[in-house]
Amino acid sequence: MTHSAVHASTPTVRPWYRGIGTVPGIVGLGFVASWIVGLSVSTVSTAPHATGAQVITQYAGHEGIGLVQFLCTEGLPAVGLAVVTAAVGRAAGGRYGRLVRGTGLAAAALSLLMFGLGAVLTLWAVPGGHVAAAGALNDAVSRVDGVKMLLLGAVGAGAVGLAGRGLPRWLAYVGAALAVTMAVTAVGYLFLLGGPAQVAVVSLPLLLVFVAAAGIVTGRR
Repeated sequence: MTHSAVHASTPTVRPWYRGIGTVPGIVGLGFVASWIVGLSVSTVSTAPHATGAQVITQYAGHEGIGLVQFLCTEGLPAVGLAVVTAAVGRAAGGRYGRLVRGTGLAAAALSLLMFGLGAVLTLWAVPGGHVAAAGALNDAVSRVDGVKMLLLGAVGAGAVGLAGRGLPRWLAYVGAALAVTMAVTAVGYLFLLGGPAQVAVVSLPLLLVFVAAAGIVTGRR
């Protein structure tokens, strides 16, 4: 094999910033921006297992802001998750690529469900003073969130399998950390336990970094 043949067969690796202007890159950054807006518009936050009275007290007078928060942390991010994980899965291929795509799309669907539950909570249960319904809806949002977190952890685990085969190794390390922290956080939300749920202060930033970076890296290919 000649030197020219070896050179011709070597894929050209474009600089990472070339992926910013691509669809996956833009959507990945939009995912982060949406979350930042959602966390900034309101300080309203309920525990994984808050009572109906506590939920109504938290949201009373802030129903519109609460709805915007659900939109920016669940509704719009669902689109980002779907686009980025589908792009990663399509670009990487193989069983790990299918794992990332499948679990990512499932997590996106649950995120949309959470937005729907949040809309019912803020537009009906809270304004109507339906205490029991508010508590049940809050619990449902938490439990669905727990399942979504398990799926996001699986996305991170899939990224480990794609190290050097579609994703850079450093991003695979982020995926590994995401898998572990999301699993712990999921326990808190699934079983309505405050302690493990606090790990979200670590797992959420890891998720934001992972989705944005995965979108940019995939877009540059």
